[in-house]
Amino acid sequence: MQKADYAPDARCPLDGVRVIDMSHLVAGNMLTQVLADLGADVIKIEPPQGDTLRAWKENGVAVQWKVYGRNKRSIAIDLKHAGGRRIFEALVRSGAILVENFRPGTLEKLGYGPDVLLGLNPALVITRLSGWGQTGPYRDRPGFGTLVEAFSGFAHKNGFPDKPPALPNLGLADSVAGLYGAAATLTALRHVEVAGGSGQVVDVSLLEPIYSILGADAAVHRASGRIPSRHGNSTPLSSPRNLYRSRDDKYLAISGSTQAMTERLLHAIGRPELIADPRFRTNADRVAHAEALDREIQAFIGLRTLDENLAYFGAAGVTAGPVHDGVTVTTDPHMIERGSVLEFPDDELSGLPMHAVVPRLSQTPGAIRRPAPALDEHAAEILRELGFEQDPRQ
Repeated sequence: MQKADYAPDARCPLDGVRVIDMSHLVAGNMLTQVLADLGADVIKIEPPQGDTLRAWKENGVAVQWKVYGRNKRSIAIDLKHAGGRRIFEALVRSGAILVENFRPGTLEKLGYGPDVLLGLNPALVITRLSGWGQTGPYRDRPGFGTLVEAFSGFAHKNGFPDKPPALPNLGLADSVAGLYGAAATLTALRHVEVAGGSGQVVDVSLLEPIYSILGADAAVHRASGRIPSRHGNSTPLSSPRNLYRSRDDKYLAISGSTQAMTERLLHAIGRPELIADPRFRTNADRVAHAEALDREIQAFIGLRTLDENLAYFGAAGVTAGPVHDGVTVTTDPHMIERGSVLEFPDDELSGLPMHAVVPRLSQTPGAIRRPAPALDEHAAEILRELGFEQDPRQ
């Protein structure tokens, strides 16, 4: 991976947009990281004990915070104290966006419902992340991503047919909601800045974004009576599509999503006669006989190492790729040349590898301008910017 340094003076497309970030854990921090990477001034309002994400440590190092907290500034505020409320209200007046992911009703109990916030700043975009949304019979339930990954139907169709439903081993629902939330927040901001509209509330649940990525499951059932379920590494939509084990016990992914690619693959494995085989003639035929086709492909791949397979299929123009882990992918020449993973200096680690800014803009790219802050690190400069001559928390 490429070594890099922070670029504090980089010019970015969201320069001048102040984001008041009251969120914690993954969804809100994903949302505000996207905005921060594109230049927004994200001010983390943290409780005195800090964002919960700081407690997720690996060998004593808060690596999750180091990644999700990059490009942000931190100030610790207790909204139950008068001094903290003064600072918060000054921040609200100065901001373009406020992001929170309390359980619905919590912000109102603190005295800062949307009506109050919009009274302080009529142009404010208020993005509210919650498990189940701001309305509905489940709005008051706890809403961690795990629950909605199960509830949404994702776990039901994830995994292998002879195994129980499988949850993702990462914050999938949170991450998808954070990405949806970033897009929606910027859409609402455009309404203010370009259309001259007023501020508004953006209601983002964890449930609806992950349900949306499941695709047409309900429509599939309406059309066929079939409930999409677990297919392991295959899919009921196309065949061949699977992972295949090489001679050196590594895995290769292959997808033949088009007729032309499947025919190219069958020529490559030396079985062109299978193109006319009634079991494999069309995509529907192949889906119905996917296991038989997988056996033919596996027989070829199993005779060669992963590298040999990759070289062979690459020369044949077949869509095949390796199964990387989270470390080997960082050493791939493609990732290195594009600078997809960058290594930054860090006081606790020999270097901090992080994903580069996503997505890439040709004219106004984002930048990683500063490391994740220590708790309350930027309080003094933030208070000066707000016009406080003394710290009202004291």
